[in-house]
Amino acid sequence: MRMLKRRQTIKKYTSMGLFVFLTACASGPRHLPPADGVKAGESSSFKNMVPASQLEASAVRQYDVMKQKAAKGNALAPDNHPQLIRLRTISKRILPYAQVWNPDSKSWKWEVNLFVSDQVNAFCMPGGKIAFYTGILEKLKLNDDEVAIVMGHEIAHALREHARDRIAKEQMTGLGANILSQALGLGGLGSQALGQGMQVLGLSFSRADEKDADLVGMDIAARAGYDPRAGISLWQKMGASSKDKPAEWLSTHPSGETRIYEMQRNMLDALKLYAKAKNTTVDQLPEYKL
Repeated sequence: MRMLKRRQTIKKYTSMGLFVFLTACASGPRHLPPADGVKAGESSSFKNMVPASQLEASAVRQYDVMKQKAAKGNALAPDNHPQLIRLRTISKRILPYAQVWNPDSKSWKWEVNLFVSDQVNAFCMPGGKIAFYTGILEKLKLNDDEVAIVMGHEIAHALREHARDRIAKEQMTGLGANILSQALGLGGLGSQALGQGMQVLGLSFSRADEKDADLVGMDIAARAGYDPRAGISLWQKMGASSKDKPAEWLSTHPSGETRIYEMQRNMLDALKLYAKAKNTTVDQLPEYKL
C-alpha cells in the first residue's frame, strides 16, 4: 500500500513538472531567422524557462567582477590600447546586424573589453558583454576578417541565447531531481542544481550550439562587410596552434575539420551577403588571401 501511494505521488509530481515545462516552452518570444543569408533553424524554446532579464543581470555582475579583478592586476587593457581600439572599431560595424537575428539585442548595453592574458580565448555573455584575450589576437595573428568571425561567433551565442537554453535544460534536470526528491523525501537536490545553473561564465555549449554560432557568426560578419572565408583560415590557424595543447577557445566538439566543412557547405549564402555589403557580385569577389 505504501509503495502504491509513493508511486502515485511520483506520478503526481511528474505530471506537475511536465505541465510547468510545457507551459514555459510554449510561452515567450520566438526569434525567427532572417529570410536571406545562412540557413539556421529557430532558437530553442527551452530558453523561455529562464527569465532573460535575470540571466542578463547575472552576466553583468560576473562581467563587472571579472573587469575589477583584471584592473587590479593590470590585466585590463586601457581604452587607448591599439588592439582594443581595433576590436571596438570592428564591433561598431558588426553590432548593427545583430538585430537581424535577435531584435531584443537592440536594447542591450553592448560592451567590448580586452584582457591581457596568454589565453587563446574570447566570449560574449548574455546581454552583449564581449571579451577578447590578447592571446587569441597575438598567438594566431588574426587579421580583421578573422577577428570579425570570432566576434560574430561569440555574439551569436548571445543572440541565439545558448546560455539561457543551456541553463533552462539544467533547470529541467534539477526540476526532475527535485520532483523525485520530494516524492521520496530525499531533500532539495533540484534546488541545488538550479543554483549551480546560474553560473554564466565558463558555461559549456553543445555541439549543436557551436555549429549554430559558427554559421550565424559567419552570417553577421558577412553582412558587416567582412569576408566569411576568413572562418576557414581561422580554424586552420586554431588547428595548427592546438596540436600540442588545445586552446581554451577551441571546443572539443565539433572538431575543427567538421566546423570547416559546415562553413564551406554554407559559404555561398554567406558570400552573397558579403558581396552585397561590398556592392558587387559573388563572381566579382577577389580571391581570399591571408
